[in-house]
Amino acid sequence: MLITTMLFSFLFFYYQEVSSSVDEIQLPNGFKIEEFASKLGSPRLMAFSPDGVLFVTIIDKGTVLALSDKNKDGKADTAITFVKGLNHPHGIAFYKDYLYIGETNQIVRFKYEGFDSAPSKKEVIVPNLPTRGHFTRTVSFGPDGKMYVSIGSSCNLCEEKDDRRAAVLQFNPDGSEGEIFAKGLRNSVGITWHPETKEMWATDNGRDWLGDNLPPEEINIVKFDNHYGWPYCYGDRVPDPEFDNTNFCKKTIPPVFEMQAHSAPLGLTFYTGKLFPKNIEEIYS
Repeated sequence: MLITTMLFSFLFFYYQEVSSSVDEIQLPNGFKIEEFASKLGSPRLMAFSPDGVLFVTIIDKGTVLALSDKNKDGKADTAITFVKGLNHPHGIAFYKDYLYIGETNQIVRFKYEGFDSAPSKKEVIVPNLPTRGHFTRTVSFGPDGKMYVSIGSSCNLCEEKDDRRAAVLQFNPDGSEGEIFAKGLRNSVGITWHPETKEMWATDNGRDWLGDNLPPEEINIVKFDNHYGWPYCYGDRVPDPEFDNTNFCKKTIPPVFEMQAHSAPLGLTFYTGKLFPKNIEEIYS
């Protein structure tokens, strides 16, 4: 069974002190949520290593933590600082023999030889990324073996001078042959790959100051050389009042799904397992 809905909190981290917050989260019948780890700082994105350990970027501390669960009880046994001294680490991915991390100004990688081995010297493979504005850099590897990097806009609403902003970039795994993969994506933090079609799906956070209910947040199917609207339009090709460029908007690609404005979706995934309750279709219908 393939579930294409967003999964917000199946693995839950606390930034604040442990309290009754988990108990206050309302879930549909048949679902359960538990704390995996707490008091980590500002955890953002995560990835499992080849040896089954959960790695998490900690933005405010400039670190990457390794959270092991050796006894498989659903709770982290330890939180080990695996890498430190990073510049606002955000995106994280394992590919072949390397751990990749998206710092705000560059993409780096470390030779990975296992959870119990110290990482190799940091290798900068994509230097001099644009800074300021949206500072997060998401890193993801596609089924084609290419590395994809999302870079948000420098502003709330503007025409960017740097084509790498409000875009998804494509590279070889060693950082070479970089190019613009798709444009018009104000801040696509969450990226995943459809398990059947192999297409990139990405969240996108819209602009501010159009009211509480505009513009909608988006989920897009991101393809090469497409433009997804920002800053000229939002949602289903709706022209932004600051530009009113109707003709250009007709050429852009609308989202496949719209969400509540300013809800700021930061991640998404496809669920292909067998643990969802039998009445899942009724829950999400």
